[in-house]
Amino acid sequence: MEPKKYSSYAEIERDLEILKLQKDINYQKLVLSFQKTKESITPQKIVNGFFSSYKDYFSNNYPKILQSILPFAINWFINKKRGN
Repeated sequence: MEPKKYSSYAEIERDLEILKLQKDINYQKLVLSFQKTKESITPQKIVNGFFSSYKDYFSNNYPKILQSILPFAINWFINKKRGN
């Protein structure tokens, strides 16, 4: 990459101002990202996220879980009635 050649101090000042503004914008993006991350990592949100993921899993697989557990529950209930 060739170094940029300037013909006046005004061009240098303009590029420096652009770089300063880009640096400030990137810094503000970083600060905003940090604040959003900080807000999203609270104990309540972590627990809610944990339970919501399991809730989605169980709600989607509820019929399969019920079909696998139901025979064991029926056998246990029948054996309990008989006194075994």
